[in-house]
Amino acid sequence: MHLTITKSKLVEVSRLKITAPADSPNTDGIHVSGTKNIDIHHSYIGTGDDCISIVSGSTNVRARYIHCGPGHGISIGSLGKNKEEDTVSNIYVHDATLRGTTNGLRIKSWQGGRGYAKDILFQDIDMVNVTNPIIIDQFYCDQDKPCKEQKEAVQVSNIMYKNIKGTSSTPTAIKLKCSKTVPCKGIQMENVNIRHQGGSTVKALCANVKYTAKGVLFPKCPSERPWSFLWN
Repeated sequence: MHLTITKSKLVEVSRLKITAPADSPNTDGIHVSGTKNIDIHHSYIGTGDDCISIVSGSTNVRARYIHCGPGHGISIGSLGKNKEEDTVSNIYVHDATLRGTTNGLRIKSWQGGRGYAKDILFQDIDMVNVTNPIIIDQFYCDQDKPCKEQKEAVQVSNIMYKNIKGTSSTPTAIKLKCSKTVPCKGIQMENVNIRHQGGSTVKALCANVKYTAKGVLFPKCPSERPWSFLWN
């Protein structure tokens, strides 16, 4: 990791340029842990891992005017590893550009964990050629062996995506992969428009998520009702 901010309060981070090769592992740009009231702004981050990662114990985090790429995007988590209770809340990410990243806006948690990721707003985000533009993954498993299926999960709730536009490098622009026992709730999408970089059709894959939509939403979850249990 390049810059780690841990167990701190009232922090401002601005006008940084952080670079690393796109294939370099564990090179997070800015890693925020257990920190309250932090403002990250006007920075350029291109690495082989998350541009910004926000993990347990962090609240009132603002990230704005960020250029991200290459890298793994802007991530909340991972949370809940080894059955830990992790909490993240009051996150505001806006006026950011993600270019050529593996993920765009990602929330990731392990099965078996507890706690929550809530009250998160992603607004005014541009994406160019991003592999997974919008992804919530409550089945994150960053290990060689398959992870054991477990019922407990970190609760993901009150997440808003507003004015998100751009292009996906893959046919699946939106992935909302949520737990059956602890489904994602309070997901809001307003003026979200993600097309395929090459002009092909894109789709959304959704499981165990309750969401509302306003304005443009493309692509949509494959259900006529805003409640989908589909996953391929």
